[in-house]
Amino acid sequence: MILIIDDDAAVRMSLGLLLKQAGYPTKSVATPEDALRIVQETPPRLLLMDMNYSLDTSGQDGLRLLGQVKEVAPQVPVILITGWGSITLAVEGMKAGAAEFVTKPWNNDALLQTIRTILSLQESEPEVEAGTLTRRQLDKQYNFQGIVGQDVRLLHVLRNVGQVAATDASVLIEGESGTGKELIAEAVHHNSHRRRQPFVKVNLGGVSTSLFESEMFGHRRGAFTDAKTDRIGRFELANGGTIFLDEIGELDLSSQVKLLRVLQDRTYEVLGDSKPRRLDIRVICATNRNLAEMVQQGRFREDLFYRINLITVRLPALRERPQDIPLLVQHFVDGLRATYNRPALKVGTRAQHWLQEQLLPGNIRELKNLVERAVLVSGKDELGPEDFQSQTQRVPVRAPEPGELPEPGTMTLDELEAQMIRRTLEHYGGNISRVAKALGLSRGALYRRLEKYAIPFDAE
Repeated sequence: MILIIDDDAAVRMSLGLLLKQAGYPTKSVATPEDALRIVQETPPRLLLMDMNYSLDTSGQDGLRLLGQVKEVAPQVPVILITGWGSITLAVEGMKAGAAEFVTKPWNNDALLQTIRTILSLQESEPEVEAGTLTRRQLDKQYNFQGIVGQDVRLLHVLRNVGQVAATDASVLIEGESGTGKELIAEAVHHNSHRRRQPFVKVNLGGVSTSLFESEMFGHRRGAFTDAKTDRIGRFELANGGTIFLDEIGELDLSSQVKLLRVLQDRTYEVLGDSKPRRLDIRVICATNRNLAEMVQQGRFREDLFYRINLITVRLPALRERPQDIPLLVQHFVDGLRATYNRPALKVGTRAQHWLQEQLLPGNIRELKNLVERAVLVSGKDELGPEDFQSQTQRVPVRAPEPGELPEPGTMTLDELEAQMIRRTLEHYGGNISRVAKALGLSRGALYRRLEKYAIPFDAE
């Protein structure tokens, strides 16, 4: 039974009819007191609750009821119903334990999809004991082709991915660069009921603010000066399937607002065409940043953060699962044998052990590049530790004098950029605005580089 709590009789009737037509038994009440009594007597499968029940429209009575429900029946999921004017209040509700929030007026299809997703997550199969979980068991249940590893941390991630894939829950994949976030996103899609529909990847770090709407939503010919032809946006290409928004932490605040509206309403407008279009889509996001910290710093919208992370998957770094390194090396070597027509190619045991001891900050991507470089440069059929060491050692170089450019080949552009940012910060006493102006960057672009190079700074 789904319990509907709203002091508006029309809302209760509308929601009750919608859910009845979808096959869900419901019960409706108008007051928090009646709702709490039912939850205590017969806990429902799910609660749909409004945030206001009195002349006081602060929403505090709704938050109070949510807290009481969570004390009595913490296992019961709650979906909050709110207006756009009280999104901040809904975010407070998410912090207090609500599973999701929808806005008035709601979209029937989107609301039913949300309900199905949350109920599916509630009814997922029970946890498997850590000692009994094996890769063979997972491969019998799910399609994880292309994902290499048997470490228990990775197996738990894959099990969660398999369970969540069957729902339409939004997924946030967190992990360092090179840990395989795109592969996990593909696994979610390939194990879902949308597997035969499009899977569209978007690297948000490469989409400029000025082109965001055109890239994501499309445009009509003549919508702006350079719009010579119609363009189909990424959301329309992914309709019916899954859209993967990589590097979502790189998105500026103005674009975050536009993205939030689409994810909330499941509608969008093509530039130059004011007719709203509906979306049936699953959203998967990925980031190598700490979005929670960015929310605290005011650089990522809190409501968007809670919208995209109904389920969070954290990928372990390669140094956290070193026993998987030999498996990955073997996987890469198998591919290189065919690529370079070297059937006798292999990596020696000593080299495998040496690789397991390396930190590999670039994770799987760095390991793959290291193996391929060693294969190409060594020319040997069996690679030893020295073949990999020669590809990782860096020759010390003389530091350039003040005002002198480094010699070509002695410093990468990233290192040069990081050095210039540090010197400019020191010159302007850490004043972010003046540093950004001197370097010809926006404040947002400068913040991204400060984080990228781990340069300490005082937030203004």
